[in-house]
Amino acid sequence: MSMLLEVDGVSVSFDGFRAINNLSINFGKTELRAIIGPNGAGKTTFMDIVTGKTKPDEGSVIWGDMNISLLGMSESRIAMEGIGRKFQKPTVFEAQTVRQNLAMALKNPRGPFAVLMHSKTAENARKIEAVAEEIGLADSLTRLAGELSHGQKQWLEIGMLLAQEPRLLLVDEPAAGMTVEEREKTTDILRRAAQTRAVVVVEHDMEFVRRLDCKVTVLHEGSVLAEGSLDHVTSNPRVIEVYLGRTDA
Repeated sequence: MSMLLEVDGVSVSFDGFRAINNLSINFGKTELRAIIGPNGAGKTTFMDIVTGKTKPDEGSVIWGDMNISLLGMSESRIAMEGIGRKFQKPTVFEAQTVRQNLAMALKNPRGPFAVLMHSKTAENARKIEAVAEEIGLADSLTRLAGELSHGQKQWLEIGMLLAQEPRLLLVDEPAAGMTVEEREKTTDILRRAAQTRAVVVVEHDMEFVRRLDCKVTVLHEGSVLAEGSLDHVTSNPRVIEVYLGRTDA
């Protein structure tokens, strides 16, 4: 299987602390992957490197069919290449409707002339309704985003990213603060999204990860400690030691 993203031998230090240590990890074009690990394992720094927020000291980050390097690219250019990131706290436009939020996020031509010429086309309306259906908010298109529950705001932000048609979606702890029902629906949304793109979920909630039913990568001290199914990695003695031996797991 050809890879969508290849991170090879990447390291980065902050004030002498090695946050990422010779990390190598690859992702296919359509897959769902969970990344777990104790606090300080390097999960956030990994996402920062892929999205251009942090520049590594060494290693390579190769993207897409053309095998281009993401290193040195701006965050906005990386986003335009098709990498979307959802942070833990939802950031939606609360004074706008669900439909307006999705419309603003649609992947459309950029630039002053494109903006001037842009209109509410039937194609855009179809895309908005399709995304709203995918995230379970088809009946809430006219509601203000500020009226949504915490879980619904999370779904809307995922929808806003999907509207940009990313090839890789990085999602940071989507289950945080959700009800059991909302967590179940979120796993369904992510599993469906991964049928047509790569979706990488950083998560602490092991029940949520189990419901994702996907390959799991365990990070520890900035490196891959174990990889495989959740049952496989959680039966690994080193993984057990890392999680049980720390109070901040």
